Amino acid sequence: MKAVQFGAGNIGRGFLGQLYFESGYETTFVDVVPEIVEGLRQRRAYPLRIVGETSRTIMLGNVTALLGSDTEAVGGALAEADLAATAVGVNVLARVAPAIAHGIATRFEGAVPRPLNIIVCENMIDAGPFLREEVRKHLPSHLYDALDAQVGFVEASIGRMAPRMTDALRNEDPLLVCVEEYCELPVDANGFRGPIPPLKHMTPRTNFRAYVERKLFVHNAGHATTAYLGYLRRHEYIWQAISDDGVRAAADAAIGETCAGLAAKHGLSRRDLEAHWQDLIRRFKNKALGDQVVRVASDPVRKLGPRDRLIGAALMCLENGIEPKHVAFAAAAAIRYDYAGDPAAGKLQALLREHGMGGVLTQVCQIPPDSRLAELVRQGAQRLLEEGWIA
Repeated sequence: MKAVQFGAGNIGRGFLGQLYFESGYETTFVDVVPEIVEGLRQRRAYPLRIVGETSRTIMLGNVTALLGSDTEAVGGALAEADLAATAVGVNVLARVAPAIAHGIATRFEGAVPRPLNIIVCENMIDAGPFLREEVRKHLPSHLYDALDAQVGFVEASIGRMAPRMTDALRNEDPLLVCVEEYCELPVDANGFRGPIPPLKHMTPRTNFRAYVERKLFVHNAGHATTAYLGYLRRHEYIWQAISDDGVRAAADAAIGETCAGLAAKHGLSRRDLEAHWQDLIRRFKNKALGDQVVRVASDPVRKLGPRDRLIGAALMCLENGIEPKHVAFAAAAAIRYDYAGDPAAGKLQALLREHGMGGVLTQVCQIPPDSRLAELVRQGAQRLLEEGWIA
Protein backbone atom coordinates (compact mmCIF):
# COMPACT_ATOMS: atom_id res chain seq x y z
CA MET A 1 0.00 0.00 0.00
CA LYS A 2 1.17 3.53 -0.78
CA ALA A 3 0.55 6.75 1.14
CA VAL A 4 1.36 10.35 0.19
CA GLN A 5 1.88 12.74 3.09
CA PHE A 6 1.82 16.48 2.36
CA GLY A 7 3.93 18.04 5.12
CA ALA A 8 6.92 16.32 6.72
CA GLY A 9 6.94 18.36 9.91
CA ASN A 10 6.11 17.44 13.47
CA ILE A 11 2.64 16.09 12.68
CA GLY A 12 3.49 14.62 9.29
CA ARG A 13 6.52 12.66 10.46
CA GLY A 14 5.74 12.65 14.17
CA PHE A 15 2.20 11.31 13.98
CA LEU A 16 0.92 10.27 10.57
CA GLY A 17 4.24 8.71 9.58
CA GLN A 18 3.99 6.36 12.53
CA LEU A 19 0.44 5.36 11.57
CA TYR A 20 1.48 4.61 7.98
CA PHE A 21 4.52 2.62 9.10
CA GLU A 22 2.58 0.52 11.60
CA SER A 23 -0.11 -0.11 8.97
CA GLY A 24 2.32 -1.36 6.31
CA TYR A 25 2.31 1.60 3.92
CA GLU A 26 5.17 2.83 1.78
CA THR A 27 5.13 6.57 2.48
CA THR A 28 6.10 9.45 0.20
CA PHE A 29 6.48 12.71 2.11
CA VAL A 30 6.00 15.99 0.24
CA ASP A 31 7.70 19.02 1.77
CA VAL A 32 9.42 22.30 0.89
CA VAL A 33 12.53 21.90 3.08
CA PRO A 34 15.28 20.49 0.82
CA GLU A 35 17.34 19.09 3.71
CA ILE A 36 14.41 17.07 5.04
CA VAL A 37 13.44 15.82 1.59
CA GLU A 38 16.99 14.79 0.71
CA GLY A 39 17.55 13.15 4.09
CA LEU A 40 14.39 11.05 3.77
CA ARG A 41 15.30 10.11 0.19
CA GLN A 42 18.80 8.97 1.10
CA ARG A 43 18.08 7.19 4.38
CA ARG A 44 14.55 5.94 3.62
CA ALA A 45 13.93 6.00 7.38
CA TYR A 46 13.90 8.43 10.31
CA PRO A 47 13.85 8.27 14.13
CA LEU A 48 10.76 9.05 16.21
CA ARG A 49 11.26 9.70 19.93
CA ILE A 50 8.25 9.20 22.18
CA VAL A 51 8.87 11.19 25.35
CA GLY A 52 7.40 11.06 28.83
CA GLU A 53 8.49 9.80 32.24
CA THR A 54 10.43 7.25 30.23
CA SER A 55 11.32 7.81 26.59
CA ARG A 56 11.98 5.48 23.68
CA THR A 57 13.11 5.97 20.10
CA ILE A 58 11.75 3.94 17.19
CA MET A 59 12.92 3.91 13.58
CA LEU A 60 10.23 4.39 10.96
CA GLY A 61 11.23 3.01 7.57
CA ASN A 62 9.89 2.42 4.07
CA VAL A 63 9.77 6.16 3.31
CA THR A 64 10.91 8.54 0.60
CA ALA A 65 10.23 12.20 -0.17
CA LEU A 66 9.56 14.73 -2.92
CA LEU A 67 9.90 18.50 -3.06
CA GLY A 68 6.54 20.22 -3.14
CA SER A 69 7.67 22.31 -6.12
CA ASP A 70 8.01 19.15 -8.25
CA THR A 71 4.34 19.14 -9.22
CA GLU A 72 4.77 16.47 -11.87
CA ALA A 73 6.39 13.96 -9.51
CA VAL A 74 4.00 14.76 -6.66
CA GLY A 75 1.03 14.34 -8.97
CA GLY A 76 2.38 11.03 -10.19
CA ALA A 77 2.77 9.73 -6.63
CA LEU A 78 -0.73 10.84 -5.72
CA ALA A 79 -2.17 9.21 -8.81
CA GLU A 80 -0.89 5.83 -7.55
CA ALA A 81 -1.64 6.34 -3.84
CA ASP A 82 -3.98 4.24 -1.72
CA LEU A 83 -4.27 7.04 0.84
CA ALA A 84 -3.09 10.63 1.29
CA ALA A 85 -3.10 13.26 4.02
CA THR A 86 -2.14 16.86 4.65
CA ALA A 87 -0.45 18.36 7.71
CA VAL A 88 0.90 21.60 6.31
CA GLY A 89 -0.79 24.27 8.41
CA VAL A 90 -3.92 26.25 7.69
CA ASN A 91 -2.06 29.10 6.02
CA VAL A 92 -0.35 26.73 3.57
CA LEU A 93 -3.28 24.47 2.75
CA ALA A 94 -4.29 26.29 -0.43
CA ARG A 95 -0.72 26.07 -1.75
CA VAL A 96 -0.80 22.28 -1.99
CA ALA A 97 -4.04 22.34 -4.00
CA PRO A 98 -2.33 22.57 -7.45
CA ALA A 99 -0.27 19.45 -6.83
CA ILE A 100 -3.29 17.58 -5.48
CA ALA A 101 -5.31 18.65 -8.52
CA HIS A 102 -2.56 17.43 -10.84
CA GLY A 103 -2.55 14.05 -9.11
CA ILE A 104 -6.33 13.78 -9.30
CA ALA A 105 -6.31 14.70 -13.00
CA THR A 106 -3.64 12.08 -13.71
CA ARG A 107 -5.54 9.48 -11.69
CA PHE A 108 -8.99 10.09 -13.15
CA GLU A 109 -8.31 10.73 -16.83
CA GLY A 110 -9.22 7.68 -18.90
CA ALA A 111 -10.48 4.50 -17.23
CA VAL A 112 -12.55 4.80 -14.06
CA PRO A 113 -10.11 4.21 -11.17
CA ARG A 114 -10.65 3.44 -7.50
CA PRO A 115 -11.53 6.31 -5.14
CA LEU A 116 -8.91 8.41 -3.36
CA ASN A 117 -9.23 9.60 0.23
CA ILE A 118 -7.23 12.56 1.55
CA ILE A 119 -7.21 13.02 5.33
CA VAL A 120 -7.05 16.76 6.07
CA CYS A 121 -5.15 17.13 9.35
CA GLU A 122 -5.43 20.86 9.96
CA ASN A 123 -6.68 22.93 12.90
CA MET A 124 -9.55 24.40 10.93
CA ILE A 125 -13.28 23.83 11.01
CA ASP A 126 -14.53 22.69 7.57
CA ALA A 127 -10.96 22.07 6.38
CA GLY A 128 -12.20 19.27 4.11
CA PRO A 129 -14.71 21.36 2.13
CA PHE A 130 -12.19 24.21 2.00
CA LEU A 131 -9.47 22.04 0.44
CA ARG A 132 -11.95 20.44 -1.99
CA GLU A 133 -12.89 23.87 -3.35
CA GLU A 134 -9.25 24.96 -3.56
CA VAL A 135 -8.46 21.83 -5.57
CA ARG A 136 -11.48 22.43 -7.81
CA LYS A 137 -9.95 25.76 -8.88
CA HIS A 138 -7.09 23.87 -10.52
CA LEU A 139 -9.10 21.12 -12.22
CA PRO A 140 -10.72 21.10 -15.67
CA SER A 141 -14.48 21.27 -15.35
CA HIS A 142 -15.04 17.79 -16.81
CA LEU A 143 -13.39 16.33 -13.66
CA TYR A 144 -15.66 18.11 -11.18
CA ASP A 145 -18.02 15.14 -10.94
CA ALA A 146 -15.12 12.75 -10.27
CA LEU A 147 -13.77 15.14 -7.63
CA ASP A 148 -17.06 15.13 -5.77
CA ALA A 149 -17.97 11.46 -6.22
CA GLN A 150 -14.62 9.72 -5.94
CA VAL A 151 -12.29 11.90 -3.85
CA GLY A 152 -12.90 12.06 -0.11
CA PHE A 153 -11.57 15.07 1.79
CA VAL A 154 -11.74 13.57 5.26
CA GLU A 155 -11.49 15.91 8.23
CA ALA A 156 -9.42 14.79 11.21
CA SER A 157 -8.82 15.90 14.78
CA ILE A 158 -5.12 16.00 15.69
CA GLY A 159 -4.54 15.62 19.40
CA ARG A 160 -0.93 14.43 19.60
CA MET A 161 1.46 17.10 20.85
CA ALA A 162 4.81 17.58 19.16
CA PRO A 163 6.93 20.51 20.36
CA ARG A 164 9.22 22.63 18.25
CA MET A 165 12.57 20.89 17.86
CA THR A 166 15.51 22.57 19.59
CA ASP A 167 18.89 23.17 17.96
CA ALA A 168 20.38 20.47 20.20
CA LEU A 169 17.86 17.89 19.01
CA ARG A 170 18.30 18.89 15.37
CA ASN A 171 22.06 18.60 15.75
CA GLU A 172 21.58 15.10 17.17
CA ASP A 173 19.74 14.09 13.98
CA PRO A 174 18.05 16.49 11.52
CA LEU A 175 15.33 13.91 10.85
CA LEU A 176 14.51 13.26 14.52
CA VAL A 177 10.99 14.13 15.72
CA CYS A 178 9.84 14.10 19.37
CA VAL A 179 6.22 13.49 20.33
CA GLU A 180 4.10 12.47 23.29
CA GLU A 181 2.73 8.95 23.77
CA TYR A 182 -0.89 9.85 22.90
CA CYS A 183 -1.65 8.41 19.47
CA GLU A 184 -5.28 8.56 18.30
CA LEU A 185 -6.67 9.95 15.04
CA PRO A 186 -10.45 10.60 15.07
CA VAL A 187 -11.72 11.20 11.53
CA ASP A 188 -15.04 11.95 9.86
CA ALA A 189 -16.51 8.59 8.86
CA ASN A 190 -18.88 10.36 6.46
CA GLY A 191 -16.04 11.97 4.52
CA PHE A 192 -14.68 8.83 2.87
CA ARG A 193 -15.36 7.71 -0.67
CA GLY A 194 -15.47 3.94 -1.08
CA PRO A 195 -14.17 1.59 1.63
CA ILE A 196 -12.40 3.20 4.58
CA PRO A 197 -8.68 2.47 4.14
CA PRO A 198 -6.94 0.46 6.88
CA LEU A 199 -4.90 2.70 9.19
CA LYS A 200 -3.90 1.87 12.75
CA HIS A 201 -4.97 4.30 15.49
CA MET A 202 -7.55 5.89 13.15
CA THR A 203 -11.08 6.00 14.62
CA PRO A 204 -13.86 6.99 12.19
CA ARG A 205 -16.66 8.96 13.93
CA THR A 206 -20.13 9.63 12.58
CA ASN A 207 -20.67 12.62 14.90
CA PHE A 208 -17.36 14.10 13.88
CA ARG A 209 -18.29 17.80 14.10
CA ALA A 210 -18.54 17.40 17.86
CA TYR A 211 -15.00 15.98 17.97
CA VAL A 212 -13.63 18.80 15.80
CA GLU A 213 -15.11 21.38 18.14
CA ARG A 214 -13.99 19.46 21.23
CA LYS A 215 -10.42 19.54 19.89
CA LEU A 216 -10.59 23.23 19.00
CA PHE A 217 -12.53 24.52 22.00
CA VAL A 218 -11.08 22.30 24.74
CA HIS A 219 -7.60 21.16 23.69
CA ASN A 220 -6.59 24.14 21.52
CA ALA A 221 -8.41 26.71 23.64
CA GLY A 222 -6.92 25.30 26.84
CA HIS A 223 -3.46 25.18 25.31
CA ALA A 224 -3.76 28.77 24.06
CA THR A 225 -5.10 30.06 27.39
CA THR A 226 -2.19 28.40 29.19
CA ALA A 227 0.30 29.85 26.71
CA TYR A 228 -0.93 33.45 26.57
CA LEU A 229 -1.35 33.79 30.33
CA GLY A 230 1.86 31.86 30.90
CA TYR A 231 3.66 34.31 28.63
CA LEU A 232 2.46 37.22 30.74
CA ARG A 233 3.88 35.39 33.79
CA ARG A 234 7.19 34.99 31.90
CA HIS A 235 7.08 31.20 31.82
CA GLU A 236 9.22 29.51 29.17
CA TYR A 237 7.51 26.13 29.02
CA ILE A 238 3.90 24.98 28.98
CA TRP A 239 4.52 22.64 31.93
CA GLN A 240 5.64 25.65 33.98
CA ALA A 241 2.63 27.71 32.94
CA ILE A 242 0.01 25.06 33.74
CA SER A 243 1.70 24.49 37.13
CA ASP A 244 1.23 28.19 37.98
CA ASP A 245 -1.85 28.38 40.24
CA GLY A 246 -3.10 31.60 38.64
CA VAL A 247 -2.75 30.33 35.09
CA ARG A 248 -4.27 26.97 36.00
CA ALA A 249 -7.29 28.61 37.66
CA ALA A 250 -7.90 30.85 34.65
CA ALA A 251 -7.56 27.93 32.23
CA ASP A 252 -9.89 25.77 34.32
CA ALA A 253 -12.50 28.56 34.34
CA ALA A 254 -12.25 29.18 30.58
CA ILE A 255 -12.49 25.50 29.66
CA GLY A 256 -15.33 25.04 32.12
CA GLU A 257 -17.25 27.51 29.95
CA THR A 258 -16.36 25.79 26.67
CA CYS A 259 -17.29 22.38 28.10
CA ALA A 260 -20.68 23.76 29.11
CA GLY A 261 -21.15 25.22 25.62
CA LEU A 262 -20.17 21.98 23.87
CA ALA A 263 -22.43 19.92 26.12
CA ALA A 264 -25.36 22.21 25.29
CA LYS A 265 -24.62 22.29 21.56
CA HIS A 266 -23.80 18.66 20.84
CA GLY A 267 -25.36 16.77 23.73
CA LEU A 268 -21.93 15.59 24.88
CA SER A 269 -21.43 14.52 28.47
CA ARG A 270 -20.23 17.45 30.56
CA ARG A 271 -18.48 14.99 32.88
CA ASP A 272 -16.64 13.36 29.95
CA LEU A 273 -15.60 16.74 28.57
CA GLU A 274 -14.20 17.85 31.91
CA ALA A 275 -12.41 14.49 32.31
CA HIS A 276 -10.86 15.08 28.89
CA TRP A 277 -9.64 18.49 30.09
CA GLN A 278 -8.09 16.95 33.21
CA ASP A 279 -6.25 14.44 31.02
CA LEU A 280 -5.01 17.29 28.83
CA ILE A 281 -3.64 19.05 31.92
CA ARG A 282 -1.71 15.87 32.74
CA ARG A 283 -0.29 15.87 29.21
CA PHE A 284 0.54 19.60 29.36
CA LYS A 285 2.65 18.85 32.44
CA ASN A 286 4.91 16.48 30.48
CA LYS A 287 8.30 18.12 31.09
CA ALA A 288 10.04 15.79 28.67
CA LEU A 289 8.11 17.36 25.78
CA GLY A 290 9.86 20.67 26.43
CA ASP A 291 6.88 22.40 24.84
CA GLN A 292 7.60 26.11 24.68
CA VAL A 293 5.06 28.79 25.51
CA VAL A 294 6.04 30.80 22.41
CA ARG A 295 5.41 27.78 20.16
CA VAL A 296 1.87 27.31 21.44
CA ALA A 297 1.18 31.07 21.43
CA SER A 298 2.58 31.67 17.94
CA ASP A 299 0.53 33.45 15.25
CA PRO A 300 -1.97 35.20 17.56
CA VAL A 301 -3.67 36.90 14.61
CA ARG A 302 -4.89 33.54 13.29
CA LYS A 303 -5.68 32.22 16.76
CA LEU A 304 -7.85 35.27 17.50
CA GLY A 305 -9.91 34.70 14.36
CA PRO A 306 -13.70 34.40 14.57
CA ARG A 307 -13.72 30.62 13.99
CA ASP A 308 -10.59 29.74 15.93
CA ARG A 309 -9.86 28.57 19.48
CA LEU A 310 -10.67 31.66 21.57
CA ILE A 311 -13.09 33.96 19.77
CA GLY A 312 -14.68 30.96 18.06
CA ALA A 313 -15.08 29.24 21.43
CA ALA A 314 -16.57 32.37 22.99
CA LEU A 315 -19.07 32.77 20.16
CA MET A 316 -20.04 29.11 20.47
CA CYS A 317 -20.66 29.62 24.18
CA LEU A 318 -22.82 32.68 23.62
CA GLU A 319 -24.86 30.88 20.97
CA ASN A 320 -25.61 28.16 23.52
CA GLY A 321 -26.50 30.33 26.50
CA ILE A 322 -23.11 30.39 28.24
CA GLU A 323 -21.46 33.74 29.01
CA PRO A 324 -17.74 33.25 28.25
CA LYS A 325 -16.14 35.86 30.49
CA HIS A 326 -13.13 33.62 31.20
CA VAL A 327 -12.62 32.72 27.53
CA ALA A 328 -12.79 36.46 26.80
CA PHE A 329 -10.15 37.00 29.50
CA ALA A 330 -7.88 34.54 27.65
CA ALA A 331 -8.56 36.41 24.39
CA ALA A 332 -7.58 39.67 26.08
CA ALA A 333 -4.29 38.04 27.11
CA ALA A 334 -3.74 36.87 23.53
CA ILE A 335 -4.22 40.43 22.31
CA ARG A 336 -1.33 41.49 24.59
CA TYR A 337 1.03 38.82 23.21
CA ASP A 338 4.09 40.78 22.06
CA TYR A 339 6.87 38.22 21.59
CA ALA A 340 9.49 39.94 19.43
CA GLY A 341 10.31 36.77 17.48
CA ASP A 342 6.76 36.39 16.16
CA PRO A 343 5.92 38.56 13.10
CA ALA A 344 2.17 38.10 13.65
CA ALA A 345 2.52 39.32 17.23
CA GLY A 346 4.32 42.40 15.91
CA LYS A 347 1.48 43.14 13.49
CA LEU A 348 -1.05 42.63 16.25
CA GLN A 349 0.72 45.07 18.58
CA ALA A 350 1.07 47.67 15.81
CA LEU A 351 -2.66 47.43 15.18
CA LEU A 352 -3.38 47.73 18.91
CA ARG A 353 -1.20 50.85 19.19
CA GLU A 354 -2.68 52.51 16.10
CA HIS A 355 -6.36 51.60 16.40
CA GLY A 356 -6.79 50.43 19.99
CA MET A 357 -8.77 47.47 21.24
CA GLY A 358 -11.65 48.36 18.91
CA GLY A 359 -9.41 47.98 15.89
CA VAL A 360 -8.25 44.52 16.99
CA LEU A 361 -11.78 43.36 17.75
CA THR A 362 -13.03 44.57 14.37
CA GLN A 363 -10.13 43.65 12.09
CA VAL A 364 -8.67 40.53 13.74
CA CYS A 365 -11.48 39.01 15.82
CA GLN A 366 -14.08 40.23 13.30
CA ILE A 367 -16.73 40.93 15.92
CA PRO A 368 -18.81 44.10 16.21
CA PRO A 369 -17.23 46.56 18.66
CA ASP A 370 -20.60 47.04 20.38
CA SER A 371 -21.30 43.30 20.76
CA ARG A 372 -21.55 41.48 24.09
CA LEU A 373 -18.36 39.54 23.32
CA ALA A 374 -16.45 42.74 22.56
CA GLU A 375 -17.55 44.08 25.94
CA LEU A 376 -16.40 40.87 27.67
CA VAL A 377 -12.98 41.11 26.00
CA ARG A 378 -12.66 44.72 27.15
CA GLN A 379 -13.56 43.62 30.66
CA GLY A 380 -10.90 40.92 30.37
CA ALA A 381 -8.33 43.52 29.38
CA GLN A 382 -9.24 45.60 32.42
CA ARG A 383 -8.94 42.52 34.62
CA LEU A 384 -5.41 41.91 33.29
CA LEU A 385 -4.50 45.33 34.65
CA GLU A 386 -6.36 45.04 37.93
CA GLU A 387 -4.93 41.63 38.77
CA GLY A 388 -1.37 42.56 37.81
CA TRP A 389 -0.96 40.33 34.77
CA ILE A 390 0.29 43.39 32.88
CA ALA A 391 1.68 46.70 34.02
